[in-house]
Amino acid sequence: MTRLERKGFEMIVYGLPVGQGILALSPIPGSDGDYAGDVQHLIEWKPAIVVSLVTEIELAAAGAAGLWHDLVDAGTRWEHMPISDFGVPDDEFEQAWPEVSANARRALTGGGRVLVHCRGGCGRSGMVALRLMIEMGEAADDARDRLRHVRPCAIETSEQMGWALQAKREPALFLRHAD
Repeated sequence: MTRLERKGFEMIVYGLPVGQGILALSPIPGSDGDYAGDVQHLIEWKPAIVVSLVTEIELAAAGAAGLWHDLVDAGTRWEHMPISDFGVPDDEFEQAWPEVSANARRALTGGGRVLVHCRGGCGRSGMVALRLMIEMGEAADDARDRLRHVRPCAIETSEQMGWALQAKREPALFLRHAD
């Protein structure tokens, strides 16, 4: 697990090795009331790609409406793929997913960092992280267990688990860091 700490608060990015890179989950920056501090710590973590699964309303409520701008200005690729809380991807998400997934898998294969966030860093984030892990070639049960070891609340509904498990496994892509 990767922890980003600052005085008086701990912003946690729940990361695990996938491919040659790190795949991580986190809550929405600003959820603790310190948007600027959270964003600064994420920028220092240096993700190649941030996949944001929150809605525009959730971004605004957390004071994070400018998150995309702050991350892109810092050199991070931003992918906004909103899913309703406790939900699963809709048709628009499904159409965009193959390209977003390919970019994330390339980053992980090349040693980059990919951050997936939702409001709490659990259900939606866990669903998408598990899907990426399986697409990278991990066996579904092993990937789920590794993910839940780092973030026990990952994937909150059976529908989310079902979507994640629809992944097509690419065994040639899975090159795991030494633990």
